[in-house]
Amino acid sequence: MLKDITIGQYFPGNSIIHRLDPRIKIILTFVLIICLFLANNMSGYGISALFILIELTLSKVPFKYVFKGLRPLLIILLLTIFVNMFMVKGEILYSLGPLDITREGLVQAGRMATRLVLLVMGASLLTLTTSPIALTDGIEKLLNPFRRLGLPAHELAMMMTIALRFIPTLLDETDKIMKAQMARGADFESGNLVRRAKNLVPLLVPLFISAFRRADELALAMESRCYRGGRNRTRLKVLRMAGRDFVALTLGAMVLLATVASRGW
Repeated sequence: MLKDITIGQYFPGNSIIHRLDPRIKIILTFVLIICLFLANNMSGYGISALFILIELTLSKVPFKYVFKGLRPLLIILLLTIFVNMFMVKGEILYSLGPLDITREGLVQAGRMATRLVLLVMGASLLTLTTSPIALTDGIEKLLNPFRRLGLPAHELAMMMTIALRFIPTLLDETDKIMKAQMARGADFESGNLVRRAKNLVPLLVPLFISAFRRADELALAMESRCYRGGRNRTRLKVLRMAGRDFVALTLGAMVLLATVASRGW
């Protein structure tokens, strides 16, 4: 289950989506998020789903690789559907004791589940098609205008990228620790909720120790290479906009306008 999480992982490739400027891909991801929160009907969600499908096809990332990242969301999806299905008042379709399943609740549950799935797929596509270095440069370039307000653009971009990059590393570490503890007799699956929480202690303690150790090693490695933030820093690859970037930006604007128009359908 832990290995199914795709956010933070990079899938090497040379597709047109991989070659897009990272700033454009970040902007398109935010456009997708805005569209998903603006959509108030299935037409709006359909526009966002079509946008993601086009990106996924052009990126040449295997569909199963992206869809398997949705498996860890199963519990959250079921919880979201359950809460919305029973807590939203409206026309009652079926009653289970004190709980009522309403038509409006089912519609709301479908919308929330669809929004969550598309959000994860869109965020996964960003990290799957953008290397950590390019993602750092893109975030820093987008945050550069805020430096006049005292925002540490380079440090913030580096921190966000390191956090994303360490997601798969920590997941692998968690899997190794869990297997080692299970070989010693630890049980993470049986018992009630309280017992399971207590059984996680042998997993969380070594995981935190490993995370702090990796952070210390990374800090030492950066210091030994005379890393001093963004001061007098040059780049091997300078970000430059190309024609495909403007086409992608235009497509994103069209998707946003179509989503706004779909609110009245």
